[in-house]
Amino acid sequence: MSDLNAISVFLAVADLRSFRGAAERLGVTRSAVSQAIRRLESDLGLALLQRTTRSVNLTEAGQAFHARVAPAMTEIDAALAHARDQEQTPRGLLRLAVSTIAESFLSGPLLAGFAERYPDVALEVTVTDQEFDITAQGYDAGVRLGEVIEKDMIAIPASPDQRQVAVAAPSYLAAHGAPEHPRDLAAHRCIGWRPVPGGAPYRWEFAEDGRAFDVEVEPEVTTNDMWLMVRLARAGAGITFGMEETFAPYIERGELATVLERYCPAFPGFFLYYPNRRHLAPKLRGLVDHVRRWRKTATG
Repeated sequence: MSDLNAISVFLAVADLRSFRGAAERLGVTRSAVSQAIRRLESDLGLALLQRTTRSVNLTEAGQAFHARVAPAMTEIDAALAHARDQEQTPRGLLRLAVSTIAESFLSGPLLAGFAERYPDVALEVTVTDQEFDITAQGYDAGVRLGEVIEKDMIAIPASPDQRQVAVAAPSYLAAHGAPEHPRDLAAHRCIGWRPVPGGAPYRWEFAEDGRAFDVEVEPEVTTNDMWLMVRLARAGAGITFGMEETFAPYIERGELATVLERYCPAFPGFFLYYPNRRHLAPKLRGLVDHVRRWRKTATG
């Protein structure tokens, strides 16, 4: 079967009526041109060119072959050019699965900046805490805490370092006092988080003297809605636990206060993760580059 390279050589010779001219146009040796033409004629079982010491002309079969393949090669060249342009220009639908607690990623400026920079990319963001195979479900990438990302994924930091903290309204603390150690939470009203219906409530994670441990609280209220947890805590319903950046505006206004600070160390935050592929789609490459620029600015 004839290859496209040999056909391209034939078209160059046919256009220029010269083996030397075709070699110069294609950037190859005259010998390479001759070998390609011989191979093509052998594959087809036809003489395509009449060669003398002074001229090169198409045979009748060569003319017929040229008439059919020249338009097809023009279409192929156009398709290749379009594919190269697609390779360079981010466009199309970019589907992301993002944890509900990835506050800095979901806060607005990061995604708004990406949309402005890449207007030909349409974003579809599913906010979910369910753990699933993003590739199998048709997502391009996801955003989660690093500890729950599959090991075969590529992951890049997508937020500053994070802390989880316990908070309560000043009114609750005035009425019930503040726990001095995480084990004291058993004596307090707690507002817990359950990622998915039917799943176990999230265990509150702490550290002491460099040793990590978790506490299985008995929440009086359990929900999968972080904002309900915030509203209930502000209303004095009890102590709740989550990302410090989620609570930050309410702490700054004095509506919530942190407790158990010394048991809440910082840890690596959220990561943008995606399948390990040799060729990254331009739309995803654009997001990766944008996240890296944004994080560099956010962390100084």
